[in-house]
Amino acid sequence: MTSVSTPALEELCLRQKQYLLHYFEALDLSEVEAVLEVCLQCSGILALTGLGKSGIIAQKIARTFVSTGTRSLFLPPTDLLHGDIGVLTEDDVVLLFSKSGETKELIEMVGPIRMRGAKIIAVVSDRDSRLAKEGDLMVTLPVEKELCPFDLAPTTSATVQLLFGDLLSISLMQKKGFRLEDYAQNHPSGSIGKKITLTVRELMKNRKELPICRPEDRLMDALFDLSDKKCGCLLVAREDKLLGIFTDGDLRRALHGRGGEVVHETMDNLLTAHPIVVGPEELALDAMKKMQENRFVMVAPVIENGKLIGLIRLHDIIHEGI
Repeated sequence: MTSVSTPALEELCLRQKQYLLHYFEALDLSEVEAVLEVCLQCSGILALTGLGKSGIIAQKIARTFVSTGTRSLFLPPTDLLHGDIGVLTEDDVVLLFSKSGETKELIEMVGPIRMRGAKIIAVVSDRDSRLAKEGDLMVTLPVEKELCPFDLAPTTSATVQLLFGDLLSISLMQKKGFRLEDYAQNHPSGSIGKKITLTVRELMKNRKELPICRPEDRLMDALFDLSDKKCGCLLVAREDKLLGIFTDGDLRRALHGRGGEVVHETMDNLLTAHPIVVGPEELALDAMKKMQENRFVMVAPVIENGKLIGLIRLHDIIHEGI
């Protein structure tokens, strides 16, 4: 077996410096400016997604956006493909992160995202890739070579994605005139933080706006409310008592797994019992954390004294800049 010599740490540092220098020298700032302008004009949220290491980087960038004054959300691609794409609107912008630009799951979601009316930005390292050609806009992140000696492990490519995300985040922060006081409000646990006072009650949809059905109702009879109320779910209840929830994602999964006949089933056979719930006096920030900690739950019923009184959507919390 042929041995492979291990380069000294100093040599690896020099290589890393060379690869990053290539990125900064080859980066097309006109592409970045175009992306910056679209993000700046976005009246909805910036939704970021990616698979594998690109997904981890996209999630970090989304959190940096939020903490620096830009409404943003990371959406796992598998969840997007199985119903959660319903959270997107025509006001939103979706950034798809993929080094190769050939990630199957991301390419598959281009059509459904476009049907929702959201703009698509492809963040790739290959300008000739399918994803680059499918996006409304593209930015190419130059990668000379991965630091990995086999040019396989996403090392340099992950680094330049993160650098691009930081560049975009801080550019948006400056363009929006984001102040130290604003930063403090987004970091309530920090030394400069202020107490967040916005509660779930102030943001929730009230009882009259809720898509409520009974457990004995058939799915086909409840579908109108699911679409018309635009909450992304049906709340299954008996008078004021919540029995369970049925989301857009549940509908897609049910149709995929059981076919069209599922619409004849009653809601008590389809609901998810014991969903994540919140109280009306909880801080919206705490509600958001609770929803994100549970695989990015998009909606949460609001319960007071055992009674269903409202519904809060993750999308609405993010719209408030929390």
